[in-house]
Amino acid sequence: MILHFKVIGTLLMGLALVHIIFPKYFNWKEELKSLSLINRQMMTIHTFFIALTVFLMGLLCLTSAAELTETRLGKTISLGLGIFWSLRLIIQFFGYSPKLWKGKRYETIIHILFSALWLYLSIIFWMNYLKQ
Repeated sequence: MILHFKVIGTLLMGLALVHIIFPKYFNWKEELKSLSLINRQMMTIHTFFIALTVFLMGLLCLTSAAELTETRLGKTISLGLGIFWSLRLIIQFFGYSPKLWKGKRYETIIHILFSALWLYLSIIFWMNYLKQ
């Protein structure tokens, strides 16, 4: 289980860093122009804090794998992370329209890869919480 936590830590920290390219990749300068200032800034600020949270989750998994797997507090944290990533997996299918990826090769591959990642994270955190 410790190896899984270290892998997850690395993956989450990498995922957090990918958020840096979001504004340019998704062309936010043009796409968000029609929004009010508060909504434009909320997109940027919320994206920063999502990335920071994901990075800190990764850092926790990477640096505290033993504590997460061996202590009651670690199991409780795993419960929270299991719920978080399970909800993210559900949102992958019911929060985003299939129009965004169906029939598009690259987007379909990304959809499948991230679905697999959310599933992996969910399974590992739930398994850690449930194991005695």
